[in-house]
Amino acid sequence: MGAYIVVAIIAYLIGSVSFAIIFGKKFGGIDVRTKGSGNAGSTNVLRTVGKKAALCSVVCDILKGVVAVLIAVIISKIFKSTDGALLVQIAALCVVIGHTFPIFYGFKGGKGVATSLGVLLITNWEVGLVCFVFAIAIMAVTRMVSLGSISAAVLFAVLCLFKLGNFIVDGNYLIFGLLLAAFVIFNHRTNIVRIKNGTENKLSFKKKEEPEEEAKEEAKDEPEVKEPLEIKVEEEPEEKEETDSEEDKKEE
Repeated sequence: MGAYIVVAIIAYLIGSVSFAIIFGKKFGGIDVRTKGSGNAGSTNVLRTVGKKAALCSVVCDILKGVVAVLIAVIISKIFKSTDGALLVQIAALCVVIGHTFPIFYGFKGGKGVATSLGVLLITNWEVGLVCFVFAIAIMAVTRMVSLGSISAAVLFAVLCLFKLGNFIVDGNYLIFGLLLAAFVIFNHRTNIVRIKNGTENKLSFKKKEEPEEEAKEEAKDEPEVKEPLEIKVEEEPEEKEETDSEEDKKEE
């Protein structure tokens, strides 16, 4: 019993490290939870900070899921009396919960999509890869990250039902798949409302112009105003008046 509790705590603490907040402050000097959607996730980092910070965030969030599951596998090998598959599932769920409700950041985190992807790829790389490609396809067509994430989570639960691919530790993952899908859907409940209303945020691949460049373009469009020429008339110096009506008159 102790091994299960230890795995749950370790996985939760790993998940509680919010790289979206860390890289948001490092690259943009902001707390991403105060900008954009208010979500401490890679998508919001992309919108509010930039591509570099978002890439760092998504990679590290994926690695959180991978590391948490690997720790569970190691502990299952040390304590051979434990159920390895159950340890993996506990670690996978707790790391996503930690990402969503991080103890280090006031229990206000992200939606756990990238961390869930890491969990899927390490738990069953074949199923994880299928879900990832499926999510990318949905995002490419709709430009909605939320819809792609929800669709991939549901697909994972369905694939667990048919026991496709090879899991890192053999076992029944159907309940785990259903719980993970339910948690992802729960985290996207506000997105689902916006999707229904047609107001969901969409990814934009248009490059934003820099402020200086925009100013230059505006300056080009404005008509050139010429300053009026000032004509200065210089006054000619007055001729020196002759003091004598005739100087040195010739003597008659």
